[in-house]
Amino acid sequence: MDTADAIIVGAGHNGLVAANLLADAGWDVLVLEATPHAGGAVRSGHVTAPGYLSDLFSAFYPLGYASPVIKRLGLGEHGLSWRHAPDVLCHLLPDGRSVTMNRDIEVTAASVEEFAPGDGERWKNAYRDWQDVATPMLDVITSPFPPVRAGLGLAARLRVSGGLRLARRLLLSARELGSELFRGEGAKLLLAGNALHTDLSPEEAGGAVYGWLLAMLGQQAGWPVPVGGAQRLTDALVSRLVSRGGRIVYGVRAERVLVARGRAMGVRSAGGTDWRARRAVLADVPAPSLYLDLVGARHLPPRLVEDLAHFRWDGSTIKIDWALSGPVPWKNPAVGRAGTVHLGADLNGLTRYAAELACGELPTEPFLLAGQMTTADPSRSPDGTESLWAYSHLPFRTAWDAEPVARQAERMEDVLERAAPGFRQLVVARHVAGPADLEREDPSLVGGTVGGGSQAAFQQLFLRPIPGLGRADTPVDRLFLAGSSAHPGGGVHGAPGANAARAAIARDRALTGDLYASAIRAAHRAVYADR
Repeated sequence: MDTADAIIVGAGHNGLVAANLLADAGWDVLVLEATPHAGGAVRSGHVTAPGYLSDLFSAFYPLGYASPVIKRLGLGEHGLSWRHAPDVLCHLLPDGRSVTMNRDIEVTAASVEEFAPGDGERWKNAYRDWQDVATPMLDVITSPFPPVRAGLGLAARLRVSGGLRLARRLLLSARELGSELFRGEGAKLLLAGNALHTDLSPEEAGGAVYGWLLAMLGQQAGWPVPVGGAQRLTDALVSRLVSRGGRIVYGVRAERVLVARGRAMGVRSAGGTDWRARRAVLADVPAPSLYLDLVGARHLPPRLVEDLAHFRWDGSTIKIDWALSGPVPWKNPAVGRAGTVHLGADLNGLTRYAAELACGELPTEPFLLAGQMTTADPSRSPDGTESLWAYSHLPFRTAWDAEPVARQAERMEDVLERAAPGFRQLVVARHVAGPADLEREDPSLVGGTVGGGSQAAFQQLFLRPIPGLGRADTPVDRLFLAGSSAHPGGGVHGAPGANAARAAIARDRALTGDLYASAIRAAHRAVYADR
């Protein structure tokens, strides 16, 4: 039996962040990873053609670049560096017009101004509003819920009336916020298109916060990529952990959290090997996997198990990587400067696309989120070529047949061919990853989901992953949820992992540990008491 202070299940970026913070606190840390690779959905590989590097899952990291959690780790000392494309984002409309976001606010303002006089100044006003709250807002987002200290800082900055206005703004749909702030479709698309990085439609309450956050981060700091691929971010986390004595064991699939007298004592892996945890077990896995598979209903309050039946996953995903022999031949040349490209829909088209998803149908005109990786980082492919990817959402299903996935891949290429005639002639090779492929490579991407559960308002804050405390603590003492199913949710920012590490340290440091555990259990009993 191997023993450590903390056993961490899963070497995704959240698990690695948690492991690093615990190692910083002097803990002996052991990470168990089911696959042969660290990183979860932050990995790179050569899956198309020799010399073309693809980010296998996520690629652009505005949240990771701005995250206080990631910044404090000092990953530059472990080989991580960042690079920006000339333009942050371009949304290409079906009629050939485009709107561009650039880190130079004058460039962005001029682009949105083309859609409606005055929108350039309105964009600058919206950005000034963001600058007033950016630092405390990011602290609030990445802090455990309730974010008392960070929340006080934000409240002091806004005062009562400003706080109420911000709260209202964050509860709006992306379409409604766009309509309140702007007159033309260009600026509205920069909000709505970014909101669709989640599973929310332009009409869904609470979607505005994601569109606003990603757009303002893009304006402030861009959407950079790690030089040399997403893998470099993972490699830096691993290097930092190992330098502090942490250990990672690969090819070990956790089968059960060992629970005795209401406490997590360790983990049993497939094959029957036990791994003992002296202080804590942290799980970088989806909430249903932790509670229903690793812990089991008999150790949980019945109402928690009942609530998990209503846990809502985000949408399934299809992702395609292409090796291109030349730059994408966009009909609109402005698109060629952008690292990230949104295409296939105008504002109403985004709503129709989301409606088809909500009806469980394959969108006939898919909205694409594309990345021109060589444009952002020339090391990704040979000179004069492009390493391109695009993904699109599908209705959530736990199992997908090959035929509809292949059909949607062709529709995605049709969208690109219309926007860039001659695109198909440049394809040297392609790699299609449907939902089953994504889950096979990273078991946390259940059904090809990428957010650890819906980002809808009814599954956020104290409601994430289900109604409860909204914290990393679980009803099992010394067991902590460290994955993106926990607050604040999906995205590569490390906050769920950091929150779990902080909770584990607080539990261990409590002068009266039994009282701490009793208080947490009492709180969970109040929430999950039997009817």
